Amino acid sequence: MRTRLMIFVLVYATILLQGCTVWREHTVNKWADATGGEGLERSFWNEVKNKNWNELERHIAGNYILITLDTRLDRAPALERIKELQIQDFSMGELQTELHRDTLVVAYDITLRGTRAGQPLPQGPVRRMAVWQQQKSGWMKIADSEIGSQK
Repeated sequence: MRTRLMIFVLVYATILLQGCTVWREHTVNKWADATGGEGLERSFWNEVKNKNWNELERHIAGNYILITLDTRLDRAPALERIKELQIQDFSMGELQTELHRDTLVVAYDITLRGTRAGQPLPQGPVRRMAVWQQQKSGWMKIADSEIGSQK
C-alpha cells in the first residue's frame, strides 16, 4: 500500500511539474542570438532604441527599401529617418513569420514609445512587415513597410 501511494505521489508530481521550466526565457540581446524573424526584428529595434547605428547598418542591405504610409525611401534616407527615432520602449505582438529558402517575411504589430523628430509616436500598435535575406555576411534586412495603425 505504501509503495502504491509513493508511486502515485511521484507520478502526480511529475505530471504537475511538466509545465514548469527551470530557466527563464532566452531573450535575444545580440544578432548572433537571433534564430528567426522575431529575434531579428527584436535585435533591429533594440539597436534603434540603443542608437547602435554602426551595428544596425551592418544588417541593412545596400538595396534596402522602406515603405511608409506617405513615402518610399532607399537605404540612406531610410536610415536618416530611423535615426530620428528616440525610442524609450517597444513591444511586439501578433507575429507571423514565413521562411522561403533564404528569405524571411515577418509581419507583426509594434507599439513604440518615444518620439520621431521631436513629435510623439502613435499611441497604439502599428502593423509592420519586414523582409530579411540570408547572405554571406548573415541576415540582412532588405525591405520594411509600415502598413498603418490598428483601429
